[in-house]
Parts: sequence; structure tokens; C-alpha cells
Amino acid sequence: PGPSLTIAYTPLHGVGAEVFLAVAERAGFTDVHVVPDQAAPDPTFPTVPYPNPEEPGVMDRVLALGESVGADLVIAHDPDADRCAVAVRTNDGLTVLTGDEVGFLLADDLLSRGVTGTYASTLVSSEMLGVLAEAHGQPWVQTLTGFKWLGKVPDLAFAYEEALGYCVSPAVSRDKDGISAALASIILAARLRETGRTLIDRRDELFREHGTYLTTQVSTRRHNLADARTTMDRLRGNPPDSLGGFAVRTVDDLRDGYRGLPPTDGLRFGLDEARVIVRPSGTEPKLKAYVEAHEAAALATIADAVGRLLGNSPD
Repeated sequence: PGPSLTIAYTPLHGVGAEVFLAVAERAGFTDVHVVPDQAAPDPTFPTVPYPNPEEPGVMDRVLALGESVGADLVIAHDPDADRCAVAVRTNDGLTVLTGDEVGFLLADDLLSRGVTGTYASTLVSSEMLGVLAEAHGQPWVQTLTGFKWLGKVPDLAFAYEEALGYCVSPAVSRDKDGISAALASIILAARLRETGRTLIDRRDELFREHGTYLTTQVSTRRHNLADARTTMDRLRGNPPDSLGGFAVRTVDDLRDGYRGLPPTDGLRFGLDEARVIVRPSGTEPKLKAYVEAHEAAALATIADAVGRLLGNSPD
């Protein structure tokens, strides 16, 4: 796999450690440091408020371990090891990649190595994957959220969703799998290190070549599910003319089946050089907004405006 890497890892009190450590060792990566008080399965998850590496603060322990051991890469799984979060050593310390960044980096690696087939992502994930697939002459499709949709894509070569879910080997499993995604990330990082680069460097190269695609999520909690539906009805009846000073050019009601997809509860706002998708959570009284823009300043401004539009502060 190239030069060895120092890796900090946490299974977040879940079941991933034994399998991940065995897989990493067989691939030649043995310098792996595990967060001690998160290493063993514990259904009470005593060190984290919620055992999902997407949530703020949940990776604090593994990032601290990564700093103490000088880790080149940090890997975090959720308790059943189907989600995978990645952080990378930079000159400023450890930087956590977004789910979209990990997704299109893994896809770029497959595309660059000539892996053919359909590349798939969810509607709320970055459209960078489509740009990369087109550049390599491969088809790209979008689905509704969840691997229940991604896994059904014919001739699937790779699939991901921004919520840290990646399918890097559909022949093995047409579902998200954090173990194989972690291994693919580590191998890619090691290969890049041979030329003095990191995953961040490769991300920036892709941005320079294909344009910058930046994403963030705004999550706003409601009093109950009915309140979330009321807010969605309000947005449908009175959509914004602009967000953060950027004109809203198009409004698509996802209940009408956007781009041939099955109907779902959501709205898509098309802005100049940006887009926002708002949908209610399927399990909690929350509204979620997925923002993509081509400049960091625009992303922050639009995300702030979306938080105000939804009538709550971002979580």
C-alpha cells in the first residue's frame, strides 16, 4: 500500500474494532491507535451524547488521540460500523472531511483506476460526483435518500450518501459499509503519500480541475412532527425570493418527482451557483436543509439564511 500511516481509530463503543483492525493489518497497516475508553462494545455509549460521528463533539476523543500520536489519518465508525468518518493531517492539525468529500474522493480513485459502471449518489449529496463521472465517461444517477434506493441502481460501480455512507464494492455488498470504506480511504491516503500528497491535496486538485463544490447541512428542531409539516407547507405556499442575497431562480416540489425520481416530501431551491434542498426528518421532529455552493463565503451566507428561514437556529 505504500508508505505506512499512523492511524487513530474509534468504533464509538460499537462492534467495528475487531474486524477493522484485522482488515487493516492484512492490508499492511499496523500502526493503529484505538481510543481506549471507546474500544469495547457498550450499548449505553457512555462517552458520547449520541453515537454518530456526524454529530458535533462525537469525534473529540479520537481527534485528541490523533493529535497525541501524530496520526496521519483518523477513522471513526458508528456502533454498527456502516458509517465511516475520516480526518486528515494538515499543516493546521487534523481536518475532518465531509461525507461528500470522502464520497467523491473514493469515487475519483475508482474512476481514475478505470472502474466502469454507474456511479450513484443521493439527491441531497454533492453534485461533484456527477461532474467526475462525466469527465471519465461513466453514467451518474441520483436517488432518494438511503441505500434502499442506492442499492437498487443497475450496474452499480460505486454509491454514497453524504451521511457518511459508502458502497465501494457493490460485488461484495450493495449497502453502506464502514469497514471497506475505511480501508479504501487508508489505501488511497497511503498511495497519495508516495507523491507527498494527502486526501486534502487531492480534493483541492479536483476543485481546481472541475470547480469547487462545498456542502453543509442545517438542521432545525421543531416541537413535533406536525410542526415540521406546517413549516414545509408554509415554504411551499410562500417560497423565498432569495437566500443570503442570492436570488432563488427555481423552486421544485419533490412531491412531483424531481428529475423522474419517486415523489418525496421536500423542496429544492435553485440559486445562482448554489442549491438548497429542505426535507423533514423521517424519524425526528426536525427539518434538514442541504446546502451546496461553489464558494465558502456563499455557503456560509446561504446556510445562515436557511437557518433563519426555517425559524430556528442550526443545531
